[in-house]
Amino acid sequence: MKLLRYGAPGREKPGLLDSNGTIRDLSAVIGDIAGDALLPESLARLSKLDPSTLPSVPAGERIGPCVGRIGKFICIGLNYADHAAESNLPVPAEPVVFNKWLSAVVGPNDDVRIPRGSKKTDWEVELGVVIGKGGAYIDEADAMSHVAGYCVINDVSEREYQIERGGTWDKGKGCDTFGPIGPWLVTTDEVPDPHKLPLWLEVDGKRYQNGNTGTMIFKVGEIVSYLSRFMSLQPGDVISTGTPPGVGMGQKPEPVYLRAGQTMRLGIEGLGEQQQRTVNA
Repeated sequence: MKLLRYGAPGREKPGLLDSNGTIRDLSAVIGDIAGDALLPESLARLSKLDPSTLPSVPAGERIGPCVGRIGKFICIGLNYADHAAESNLPVPAEPVVFNKWLSAVVGPNDDVRIPRGSKKTDWEVELGVVIGKGGAYIDEADAMSHVAGYCVINDVSEREYQIERGGTWDKGKGCDTFGPIGPWLVTTDEVPDPHKLPLWLEVDGKRYQNGNTGTMIFKVGEIVSYLSRFMSLQPGDVISTGTPPGVGMGQKPEPVYLRAGQTMRLGIEGLGEQQQRTVNA
C-alpha cells in the first residue's frame, strides 16, 4: 500500500493511493497515519480494504508528511562510504546517530526555508524507514518485522551550523522545514528489498546525486537493531538512513550551496518523488 496524508498543514487527513493514482480518503477507517495505525495488525486490516469503496479526494490537494505525530526523527550519518569520502571523513565503525527536531518536518512539496544568515544550506536524498512495531533491544534477525514501510526524505542540512559552530550535528540538521517526508509511506510488502533502490536528486534540473541503497554501509535491519539498544522505538518513529555522494558540500572544485528561488527535485524508485522550492526564512 501507499499511505499518505493530505490537506492543509496541521489538519492533514489520512489517505491511500489506489492503483490508478487516485487518492482515497481513509478518514472513516483510521484517524491518522500515525501511532497504532502503523502496527502490523492495523496495516493488515487496511490491506484488505477495497480502495474503490473509499471516497476519492479531489486533485490538487496538498500532500503532507506521510507520517503524523512522529515521536522521534532519527538520522544516520556517513552511511555511504563514497559520501564519507567526499566529506573528508573516515568510514564509521558504528552508525553515526543524530536527530532532526520535529519542527523540521514538512510535506514533500512544501517550501524549504533557508535560515537567516545561512551560506551553506545543502541537500541529501535519503531512504526513510518508518517503525511499525515498537521495541527495545531488538534482535537484528527480527528487526525487519518492526518496519512498517519506507519513504523519501530530504535531509536538508546547514553545513556551517553542523560543522563549524560547535556542538553536535543537530544544530545544522533540525532547522524549520529541513525534513520533507513523503509523498507516500510504502508498506514493506511493496518493497521486497530496500537495499536495491536507485535514489537521486536534482537542483534546477542538474542531477547531483545518483546512487543506490545497495551501497549503504549499515543496512536497515542493522540500523533498527542498533538504535534499539540506545532507545526504545515506537510506532511512527522515522529513521533517515544516510545519503549517497553528490551533496553540495562535496562538489569540486568548489562546494555548491542552495540559495532562495531554486528547485530541488528528488526521488527513490517505487517510493515517489518530492519537489521543493527554496525561500528565505
